[in-house]
Amino acid sequence: MNIFSQVKRNVSGIVVSAAVMAMFFTGCAGGNLTSREKGAGIGALGGASVGGLIGSAVRHPAMGAAIGGALGLGAGALIGDQLQGRENQSYEQDRQIYQNEQEVLRQRRELEELRRRPEY
Repeated sequence: MNIFSQVKRNVSGIVVSAAVMAMFFTGCAGGNLTSREKGAGIGALGGASVGGLIGSAVRHPAMGAAIGGALGLGAGALIGDQLQGRENQSYEQDRQIYQNEQEVLRQRRELEELRRRPEY
């Protein structure tokens, strides 16, 4: 192994480490992760793992991990998006149920008040 390939390997390792750290800190800077973001992260990690294993069988683990990570990211984001859509729909239904309950309570109070009034 010559000196250039060692330097190239060290530099690529530093670049990858810096990119991972940057994504980690950037991802932690915001609020809570949405279902879409969680799905994308899990998909990317799972895809990279499986891609790395498959890639190592053909002696290209980095390429396999990169391709698997990209495919996993897309699949995870799609699944997470579906889950987030269902969560949003459930939240909207819960909000509507709460509004309906409040309206029923208001109408009950109004009926009670009407019953207490003397009849003429």
